[in-house]
Amino acid sequence: MHAFFQLCCATAVALSLPGASSAGAKTLNIVAAENFYADIAAQIGGESVSTRAILTNPDQDPHLFEASPSVASDLQSADLVILNGAGYDEWMAKLLAATPQSTRQTLNVGMLTGAKNGDNPHLWYDLGRIDATGREIAARLSALDPANTAQFAANLAKFTVSLADVRGRIDRFTAAHAGAEIIASEPVFGYMASALNLKMHGEKFALAIMNNSEPAVSDVAGFESDLTSHRVAALLFNAQASSPTVDRLKSVALAAHIPIVAITETEPAGMSYQTWMTSQLDALDKALSAPK
Repeated sequence: MHAFFQLCCATAVALSLPGASSAGAKTLNIVAAENFYADIAAQIGGESVSTRAILTNPDQDPHLFEASPSVASDLQSADLVILNGAGYDEWMAKLLAATPQSTRQTLNVGMLTGAKNGDNPHLWYDLGRIDATGREIAARLSALDPANTAQFAANLAKFTVSLADVRGRIDRFTAAHAGAEIIASEPVFGYMASALNLKMHGEKFALAIMNNSEPAVSDVAGFESDLTSHRVAALLFNAQASSPTVDRLKSVALAAHIPIVAITETEPAGMSYQTWMTSQLDALDKALSAPK
């Protein structure tokens, strides 16, 4: 499904970090395809950067996203562009190709971390990849603005510590729920589920939904059976995408008293990347801890 993003008209919302950089220094313009990468860049760049995210709306299905024509202008003036890659945001790759700029740097997280088309593209649920992305952003900013290298290094250190805090939350979750069996409408949470040592059911169904394909009848039946037979302890669903099949299975889960946990593909308003990840871990922890 992610390979079929369209280029048309929609509103892109800016994420800006107030404040000025050091005296006489140029504020670096960063454009990120997704708002969590803009957030991470803002955390590391501090007052020396201005960030804009293109995909921001937590109520919008990212699979159906359409970029506005104004994005092309923003890309022309960007010092650094960040995209997920791995087939997730092909619309951004096409826009970059259509707006060549010799002074612009591009950070493709998939290429940086060894992900390719066909892999699970939800790379931001893998803290190892986010850690590597943070380090690369700091390195790119230092190359663009050497005078503020110390600031970028200090901000990166804070960011790294904050990720260690999230890893601590993962460790506590795993101690309580390792081996728990869950099911998901899409593989959005896949990397995190692996880190949590959870057993994921219904993977063929989830891949079909992600790729905008009709799941096989046997996969739908297996998904429903896992719910009604209580072989899974929770249902994860992508809160930014819907289909009649998924909606029906959510109803089946409710009738079977299986907890339902919403997962999103973009960072909710008012949250940082770290609090977003932690809030979803807390929601799943609560679901798995509920009396059976």
